[in-house]
Amino acid sequence: MGLPHAAAMVVGIIIGASIFVQPTEVSRYVPSIVGIFAVWTISGLLTLAGAMVCAELSSAFPQTGGVYVFLNETISPAAGFLWAWAMFWIVHSGIIAAVAIIFGRYLAYFAPLGDAGIRSAAIAGILLLSFVNLLGVRQGSRVQAFLTAAKLLAILVILAAVVFFAKPEVSPAQSPAQPLSIDNFALAVGAGLFAFGGWHIVTYAAGETRQPEKTIPRALVIGTLMVTVCYLALNAVCLYLLPLDRVISSQRVAADAAGVMLGNRGAATVSALVLLSSLGVLNGMILAGPRLYLAVADRYRAFHWMGGIHPRFRTPQVAIAIQAAWACVLAGTGTYRELFSRVIYTEWIFFALMAAGLMRMHRHQGYAPGFRVPAYPFVPVLFLTASLAVACYQVAADPLRAGVGLLLVVLGLPLYCLWVRKHAR
Repeated sequence: MGLPHAAAMVVGIIIGASIFVQPTEVSRYVPSIVGIFAVWTISGLLTLAGAMVCAELSSAFPQTGGVYVFLNETISPAAGFLWAWAMFWIVHSGIIAAVAIIFGRYLAYFAPLGDAGIRSAAIAGILLLSFVNLLGVRQGSRVQAFLTAAKLLAILVILAAVVFFAKPEVSPAQSPAQPLSIDNFALAVGAGLFAFGGWHIVTYAAGETRQPEKTIPRALVIGTLMVTVCYLALNAVCLYLLPLDRVISSQRVAADAAGVMLGNRGAATVSALVLLSSLGVLNGMILAGPRLYLAVADRYRAFHWMGGIHPRFRTPQVAIAIQAAWACVLAGTGTYRELFSRVIYTEWIFFALMAAGLMRMHRHQGYAPGFRVPAYPFVPVLFLTASLAVACYQVAADPLRAGVGLLLVVLGLPLYCLWVRKHAR
């Protein structure tokens, strides 16, 4: 992949279906227009800080595996293994399943589907795009570039339609403003960050990227800035067209906003856009995940069976297959809220470790990355602190479910100590 495809992968993964549902989640925690824009701005800045941390580490360690490689090299092999363990069982497969469920829900706008039908559509989407990525990384990246271009074009069309045709249902000035609490604001930032999720995924395919030490940092920065601008604009559209109380109660806020602007045709257009976005993020996640599992198989003999390569297409066929199978199980059994809540606190604990590993590497004399984080050490310290805060607030909001999810992650540690470490290559 070159810079255009890598940047398209960043944008295509981040701008997924979640931006068309997360404005409602954010507004429930922060029922204030000023607070909502503050949440999305802070979420974008934190994502940019994380992208710069990830960019420096990817320039120093341009191997396939992304965060797994970074934690393995900067913290310990155990930390890297736990990240890969959590990615398969909770984070990566959970995101694939959650986005697939959104795909099924919006497909139900065009066809009468019950709960079983929505889950069946989600599973079908996972299996279809897994097959596309089995054909090769070039095919997968081309599909990603096409879906991203079409998605951005559709977003621009919506914004242009607002400028020329939109008449708000109620003036934003009439929407009630309420005082904010620190706890709710932190939970809102967590919900916003989930919509920005996936910014680090492009680093998983570093081994299949041209000049990864230069291409990946540029793709991360360019892609993150583009996404932040798009998100702020889309939230402005929703708040301009709908009163705040309707944004808070909406199940399909983007479709509702388009319905106010252009009627049923507008709602159908946005529903089609959400379907397109779902396919884009699913394709990017399905493309990237097996490269992480391939890196684990290469390092540990205990998982060598995961490293099976297709004899013709030269793709990690076994890793693609087991990822698709587990994601289908999650999509068939879990709800959207359950899936994304597990992802947030698990992912951001490891992001804090990644920032700590970067600062640890800066004390090594032989450390010479091709890209350095601006304003060091302010940016990584800010990102580390914010990561821990996001994780802690999410755990405190639902300690029982969070405890079960974290226990599943911790169970990977005795497996590493008793079995995996003895079989390292």
